[in-house]
Amino acid sequence: MVNWFRRRRRPVRMLRLRSRGERRDAVRVDFSELAPDVEVFLGQAAYLQLGYFETLTRLIRRTPDLGEKEALSLAAGAALAKHRGIVELIRDRGADPTDLMEPFRAPLDRFRRATIGARPRETMLSVHITAGMLDDFYLALASSYGETGRRAARVLRAGHDRQQIADILAETIGADDEMRGLLSMWARRLVGDTLLVARAALRPSRLDIEDEQKVEPVFTALVSAHSERMDALGLSA
Repeated sequence: MVNWFRRRRRPVRMLRLRSRGERRDAVRVDFSELAPDVEVFLGQAAYLQLGYFETLTRLIRRTPDLGEKEALSLAAGAALAKHRGIVELIRDRGADPTDLMEPFRAPLDRFRRATIGARPRETMLSVHITAGMLDDFYLALASSYGETGRRAARVLRAGHDRQQIADILAETIGADDEMRGLLSMWARRLVGDTLLVARAALRPSRLDIEDEQKVEPVFTALVSAHSERMDALGLSA
């Protein structure tokens, strides 16, 4: 994993992750110096959403079915809206969105290429799983940044419009045993790649034992929410 972030001393921050099964109770973790600077958070979050928009629009061109094109276009529009919302926030802070996103362009493009499948259904599953996990993660990080974080959270909480994609995947999984097995294996690979992206957002160096203990509840909650998504599709995590 590429070292994207430079470690600097900063005030203690509280990272909160709300699991989907426990809407009222958030996991609170003291990450101290592990959370990235707000510019890093905004730049990476903005470029992630732009990447999902690009992946989905390319998939639209590969998909002949009009109903599926519509489902993909809804999700692409939602990702673009989130990207624009974060870009607006960056500009309101007096920064250049391109400057903040540029450091993450190459590593996140590599991540996106690694999670594009050989078949359209694999790529649909990639977006459903990786965007779901990273939306959760960046929504958790948003609580670290005061009013800027609250604005970012409102953007990230906006509807993702991926339910129709999930419905297409669930129908395929229910009707095709071979695709079910293939997608199940593909999903397991995606989880590892996605968790690496989330870990890299915290700090470039290896986490020591104490840091691992701080991180563990958040990543446990991420995996738990992922398992719920998998169950809803008819796959086992």
